[in-house]
Amino acid sequence: MKKKTSLVIMAAGMGSRFGGLKQMAPLGPSGQVIIDYSVYDAVRAGFDKVVLIIKKENEADFREVAGKRIERLCDVSYVFQDPTDLPAGFSLPEGRLKPWGTGHAVLSARREIDTPFAVINADDYYGAESYRLIHECLVSDAPECMVGFELGKTLTESGTVSRGVCTIRDGYLESVVEHTALDKNSGLPLDTVVSMNLWGFSPAIMETLERGFAEFLTAMPDPMKSEFYLPAVVDREIRERGARYRVLRTPERWYGVTYREDAEGVRRAIAEMTAAGKYPAK
Repeated sequence: MKKKTSLVIMAAGMGSRFGGLKQMAPLGPSGQVIIDYSVYDAVRAGFDKVVLIIKKENEADFREVAGKRIERLCDVSYVFQDPTDLPAGFSLPEGRLKPWGTGHAVLSARREIDTPFAVINADDYYGAESYRLIHECLVSDAPECMVGFELGKTLTESGTVSRGVCTIRDGYLESVVEHTALDKNSGLPLDTVVSMNLWGFSPAIMETLERGFAEFLTAMPDPMKSEFYLPAVVDREIRERGARYRVLRTPERWYGVTYREDAEGVRRAIAEMTAAGKYPAK
């Protein structure tokens, strides 16, 4: 029997540098958004279900702009990342408005996950081969993994970026450390492997996230701004508990809209891939 897999899409961020709900920017020839291409590639790779993590106030927009198309391809669930969704004994600090970060976003989907699953950012294009690689890993006996990109294939001409720089030993992740203000002149080799938040997990990660989130809330330095990051959870599991995450190196180029100026370049790239037959126009 085919092992079921899910794709969890983190889409609750508002994209302050982009200036709005960048996940909904039309980039394809028929108004498609990046999520459309992500789901298209994922379903072809073998994924069965999509879990969209969004803000409650954006639900109508997501259903109208992308949800109706996604629902034709696979099962879809909508999950709301709510800052008040906290472990027992904790309450929302007065004045806290922003979400709790990517670790909390994935934890928000805990009631919808009972299969191995991949996690992606809604506004990142990862490429078909990346989904094939991670799906192959998810249906194995050891689904924990990360798809690694070459730094030079993840940069934008519009400004600097933040990337999780990876240390790898014998094909497994040793550490992932966030580096900020990166561009082609930052000094890091352009073939350095970086994380773009394309992770593979078993459902057991939810227990790890629940424990880690409670520890984070107990020790967080800034109740207004601190965030519970998914890569930091993985990094800690590797260092303290010996967890093993395979690194799957993809040849794909990343595309995304970090800055508003990036949108036109992504449109051109998608138009070229469509013209080459990689994606249908509609």
